[in-house]
Amino acid sequence: MLLSKEYVSYLAREAVKRLAASEFIETTSLPAVRDKVYTAMLDELSLEDRINDEVRVILETYSEEMRNTGANYQEMFRKVKNELVRKYKAVL
Repeated sequence: MLLSKEYVSYLAREAVKRLAASEFIETTSLPAVRDKVYTAMLDELSLEDRINDEVRVILETYSEEMRNTGANYQEMFRKVKNELVRKYKAVL
């Protein structure tokens, strides 16, 4: 993930604070809303990491075949990643 968890926490706090101040949201428990926003942001920002991990697992199962055919690992990584991004309808 490109951003630290502390920075994501800061972004969640600021977003909730500004939304509440401008009356876009109304709540009795700002900390609960902040926690939910933080969790959602962290989940979304770590999506690319999870996709990359899945690509590595897939390519690992085909490593022998790739070695025998002389396939380029970086090119295959990119192709498999693009397929998974399409499959999950992710925006990276």
